[in-house]
Amino acid sequence: MPFFEARMGLLLDVDGPIASPVTRTVPQPIIDYLLRLAGAGWPVVFNTGRSDAFIREQLLNPMMASGIPDGVRFHAICEKGASWFSFDADGAGEVHVDKELALPSSFGDDVRDLVEEKYSALMFFDETKRAMVSVEQSLDVSSADYLAGQAEFDADAFDILVSYDMGGIRLGRERPDSNGEVGYRIDPTIISTDIESVRLGKDLGAERALALLAPYGEVPNTWRTVGDSRTDYAMADYLHGKGYDVAHVDVRPSDGVPEKPYPILIEEGLVNEEAGAAFLAGCVAVLAK
Repeated sequence: MPFFEARMGLLLDVDGPIASPVTRTVPQPIIDYLLRLAGAGWPVVFNTGRSDAFIREQLLNPMMASGIPDGVRFHAICEKGASWFSFDADGAGEVHVDKELALPSSFGDDVRDLVEEKYSALMFFDETKRAMVSVEQSLDVSSADYLAGQAEFDADAFDILVSYDMGGIRLGRERPDSNGEVGYRIDPTIISTDIESVRLGKDLGAERALALLAPYGEVPNTWRTVGDSRTDYAMADYLHGKGYDVAHVDVRPSDGVPEKPYPILIEEGLVNEEAGAAFLAGCVAVLAK
């Protein structure tokens, strides 16, 4: 499979490949590459655990400031498939939320209280999530300090989850609910912890992406998915299972590269948003040929 083709669909995780995990912002060159590619007719969909508010601030607003071409539409799948919206030169459309996948608001209140009482020196409660409950490393805290406290927070959050009798997963260990099914999980990343329905995931995001593109006749056969964690491979897994020609770009391969039935692409010597920028620059170079 060639690395680049004349027109491909891009399904992009945000934290890591696009937004720096250090600054939580998107470098301007990446904004410019995405606008060029979308303007050339490449479908661009963001598939992220982030909220719609984060996408507005870090992607929509900088893109509008730079100028979204007329007729270009971006799609954003947020909270791992729990919410989604589209945006163009006129701004954001309606945000849709799958309420069946949302945690009780009282559970979020209890986690917020936990953070304020015990972990405020390390992390903050994400007030922008509509369905999942998330905390995030404070910008002035080192990664080592945050990760050292994260495991204890995850254990405390799991105890709250148990008190709601909703079931859960913590670090690979499951607690079935009264029906013998697991309903929720605690999913730690290098800068955050998400507490979410087990139905959420990057595969659900990929499914929603195709549904968003279909009414506009924009679904190409060839795709590149881009991510920084092992869970991001679910995007390519889903597309491959549906018969699409797909390759996955891993911008943090040091976490371990699994064996897959599709190509895995790596930007040697680069990680996170630098690797994402290099990949996108290569895509833009195709437009000049």
